[in-house]
Amino acid sequence: MKVEQLSCAIGAELTGVNLAHAVHDEALFGEIRQALFKHKVLFLRDQDISRAEHVAFARKFGELEDHPVVGSDPENPGLVQIYKNPDQPLDRYENAWHSDTTWREAPQFGAVLRCVECPPVGGDTMWANMVLAYEKLPEGVKEQIQDLRARHSIEFSFGAAMPIEKRLALKALYPDPEHPVVRTHADTGEKILYVNGFTTHFTNYHTAARVRVGQDHTHGATDLLRYLISQAQIPEYQVRWRWKPNSIAIWDNSATQHYAVMDYPACHRRMERAGIIGTRPF
Repeated sequence: MKVEQLSCAIGAELTGVNLAHAVHDEALFGEIRQALFKHKVLFLRDQDISRAEHVAFARKFGELEDHPVVGSDPENPGLVQIYKNPDQPLDRYENAWHSDTTWREAPQFGAVLRCVECPPVGGDTMWANMVLAYEKLPEGVKEQIQDLRARHSIEFSFGAAMPIEKRLALKALYPDPEHPVVRTHADTGEKILYVNGFTTHFTNYHTAARVRVGQDHTHGATDLLRYLISQAQIPEYQVRWRWKPNSIAIWDNSATQHYAVMDYPACHRRMERAGIIGTRPF
């Protein structure tokens, strides 16, 4: 297996490896896992593997989860089908910087995404290194956010376009969890800036140390959250991947954010993602 770094901040392409073989080769899987923690997102070309092999490889990291809004392959639970076709309007959920499923109490550990069909040009995906984003924050900001916590919401995102009864039912199934604004990586111990497009507000900002009078809360908290969420947009923290059929991306969902670029016309774009169950952030 060869590892080629794709940017100074994040991302590497693996060559000389077939993920179907890694299912049965513990040493090879161990190399891939270590490369993932180092580079945050890994890319592979020409992975002509079956859905069953896709799922089996992802399960090497942990058990898989379905999505309450996006459907899964009925024969392979946990393999979410992100399918677009010319008859569908482009949605509003992928083209925002986000970490998957932070609206869960235990968000995804990571994901393995395979391209089945894509536009000839356009439809790239970008990833940002949120460990680096935290490291580069001014020290004063780090001190300000070290104890902050924030809410993340599926109602605020996927539920927004639903009829009110369906939206409220979705929120009842997935109440907004509270996560630390600065998360610690469970495997590497790295500090991670952990707010994204699913984050709605801080839950413990309104204290005497931060707020002089009540009016300060609205402006101070809103401006700070907007600033923190914007850090994923800095190009020096990013890598961009151009899809081709049978290309695969494997990413560490706790340490990254991603953005699916919707610069293509209505067309067929079929992606299949195995999301790996994670642990409660701390």
